[in-house]
Amino acid sequence: MRKILIFDTTLRDGEQSPGCTMGLKEKLRMAERLSALRVDVIEAGFPIASPGEFESVKAIAEATRGPAVAGLARCVKEDIDAAWKAISRAGKPRIHVFISTSPIHMKHKLHRTPAQVLEDAAKSVRYARDFCGDVEFSAEDATRTEVKFLHKIVEKAIDAGATTVNIPDSVGYSVPSEYSRLIAGIREKVPNIGQAVISTHCHDDLGLATANSLAAVENGAGQVECTINGIGERAGNAALEEVVMALHTRREHFKADTGINRKEIYGASRLLTECTGMLVQKNKAIVGDNAFAHEAGIHQHGMLCNSETYEIITPETIGRERSMVIGKHSGRHAISAALAQMGLRPTKEELGEIVKRVKAVADERKRSVGARELEAIAKGVTKLNVKRGQLIEVK
Repeated sequence: MRKILIFDTTLRDGEQSPGCTMGLKEKLRMAERLSALRVDVIEAGFPIASPGEFESVKAIAEATRGPAVAGLARCVKEDIDAAWKAISRAGKPRIHVFISTSPIHMKHKLHRTPAQVLEDAAKSVRYARDFCGDVEFSAEDATRTEVKFLHKIVEKAIDAGATTVNIPDSVGYSVPSEYSRLIAGIREKVPNIGQAVISTHCHDDLGLATANSLAAVENGAGQVECTINGIGERAGNAALEEVVMALHTRREHFKADTGINRKEIYGASRLLTECTGMLVQKNKAIVGDNAFAHEAGIHQHGMLCNSETYEIITPETIGRERSMVIGKHSGRHAISAALAQMGLRPTKEELGEIVKRVKAVADERKRSVGARELEAIAKGVTKLNVKRGQLIEVK
């Protein structure tokens, strides 16, 4: 079974997301958590961006042991110099150089010809290799790049010494069938591809970042670039928790898994929310509040019988717990189980009245019923019955 490397860019691409800026203290806390998560690479930042960014990358590189620490650089000598100075004291330093390769980027952003871009890429990779044996090359906007040109620049980058070649869907334009063909084509057409790891870096503009990343893995990609909670530019990046748990849950399908410590996933998600203030949507896969919450009566009954009826991942796997939400969709089985946890065991008739009142409250207030409120409803019903000479067993 192949091991897929997890390249976490929460502290670089993720932190560039509007509203997700972190100070040095928060970045160091996140880097420590990413190490506990056992990601393979931490992209600590873009050192040339500002003096503060440089110092943050440098501090993370010096403090981190375990994962490789990458610094991002354009295919510009000054960027590469700054990246190396920032990460040189890391236990496993990596220089990550990138250049745009799509016609629209080369013409309107770089004002460079394809021949000049080829030369810049090869020259920069060679220069980075003078400092560091671990060099990653990214062809920015690869999914809108002319395919033959993409093959050529990947080959040149590997010849120059790149050990990882990243094929970014920088604007979230691709779809899984197309992206998988792109990765498969690189494996088939680039003669020296066996000398480097193929990496993915997918954005979520069309909601396909995780799907595209997994499609690439099926076609030979050995590294996935992602972020905690899927934060990142615009609509974000492929979410680490989704990629990791999809690979683990369907490992027999992918014939691949990761080395991630899955019990740290939820804690990493919560810490990132604390550090950035960026809340996770409730129905977010894996780490959202509702990911392991059950309200529908049919689902709750199934869960009470066997959790595998409606859960393909156990919450304990990622360091969290499931919850049974009591609301208008809940049935007798779930409400009875919730009451039993409080030590209350109503009669069949009392339970029927409690269920009726729970549904009425939930309908009226358009929300779930909390534990204290459920207890109050139950005790209200049982008090009435006690007055009528009926008893309730209370432990």
